[in-house]
Amino acid sequence: MIEIKNIVKIYQSGSVGFQALSGVSFTIKDGEFVAIMGPSGSGKSTLMHILGALDTPTTGTYFLDNKDVSTLNEDELADIRKNKIGFVFQAFNLLPRTTALRNVSLPLVYAEVSKEEREKKAKESLKAAGLDKEYFDHLSNQLSGGQIQRVAIARALVNNPTLILADEPTGNLDSKTGEIVLETFRKLNKEHGRTIILITHEHDVALHADRIISLKDGLIIGDSKTHKK
Repeated sequence: MIEIKNIVKIYQSGSVGFQALSGVSFTIKDGEFVAIMGPSGSGKSTLMHILGALDTPTTGTYFLDNKDVSTLNEDELADIRKNKIGFVFQAFNLLPRTTALRNVSLPLVYAEVSKEEREKKAKESLKAAGLDKEYFDHLSNQLSGGQIQRVAIARALVNNPTLILADEPTGNLDSKTGEIVLETFRKLNKEHGRTIILITHEHDVALHADRIISLKDGLIIGDSKTHKK
């Protein structure tokens, strides 16, 4: 599914350049659950933006489903983000005073899917994300933090993307609620075959994945299995 080859990213500020990534290479297969872990300044946020087609590398190549993403223009990148990648963010990014069902179905409005089909797919996604049916018509400001994040996960699923990219998804949650959300990702991976990349700075969070890629100062310093059953 993913092949990263010698990715370098340099941010230029006037005559001064900062190298955020220094030749990163790895592959991720379909159906893997991978955590990318590192402290602030390690390059993980830069890598996340490249994986999410939100930014392009200075040099190197990024293949997603055999397509060289690193060579695409802005319209083509937008198409990748819309159709191939589902995003889950720390800040949830849901519309306030809007129902869970409506929040999840919105991406399908832009895809010009019929109202009946939008509702059907949104309900299927909410169910897959583990939200109880009784909360489907609750407004987002009437839900708990864990329920809100499940709605955000459902929204990421609704376009049936090949990749779920979760950026610090438990950062705004207490540890108990965070565990529930992480188990939701694990269930989506194991029972629904979703490919998931989890970005985190916390080792305990990374351990929920099957594999951890560790970054420091723009370099991969570790890539190992977590020996989960």
